[in-house]
Amino acid sequence: MANEAAPVLTLDGPSGSGKGTVGQILALRLGWHFLDSGAIYRCLGLLARERGVSLDDAAGLAALAAGMELRFEPLPEAPARVFLYSREVGEALRTEACAAAASQLAALPAVRRALLQVQRDFRRPPGLVADGRDMGTTVFPDATLKIFLLASPEIRAQRRYKQLKEKGFDVNLARLVGEIRERDHRDRTRATSPLRPAEDAYVLDTSELTIAQVVETVYKVLEQRLGG
Repeated sequence: MANEAAPVLTLDGPSGSGKGTVGQILALRLGWHFLDSGAIYRCLGLLARERGVSLDDAAGLAALAAGMELRFEPLPEAPARVFLYSREVGEALRTEACAAAASQLAALPAVRRALLQVQRDFRRPPGLVADGRDMGTTVFPDATLKIFLLASPEIRAQRRYKQLKEKGFDVNLARLVGEIRERDHRDRTRATSPLRPAEDAYVLDTSELTIAQVVETVYKVLEQRLGG
């Protein structure tokens, strides 16, 4: 089977909408491969720092991106394990420095073009669950099913607040709401691959739903799409 024939489920949406958790659970349930596109940008930022490539060097970053070897192992109740050249880098990717680098890299068209093929190479049998912000609009426009998850900034901030408090961090809920609103605005107004539902996407508001309810809803829609 050619890569192009392998089915793809895309899960797009803003941070905190639940797409990462839902995507991993579905990948495990389906036995499909998993792609966390946000982690790819973080991996490139980490690699650039380790190899001394400036975040302003678009050509150097694009060359670095084209040769990256990545693998994801989804987990049911935790962030996916990420392997960069066979080395697990999950903890390193969760630093503020990596997050800042990823945001800077995502704004560079040359880098986005180089990473486009890296992401498309994850499409292989028996199928792929791809989590991100432009999976259904840019990376896999011919996906089998495109899901766009959303939730209010307040709900998403509460989810993030709970996560951080459980890890022992001192956080301010109002500040989190403000940061999420700012990030949403940046993602929706950027010139390259802005955050928006694909025209044929199934839009699902997760504000009042549990993760289990979201998973079941998406799974049933996918079953129908696959003719199951």
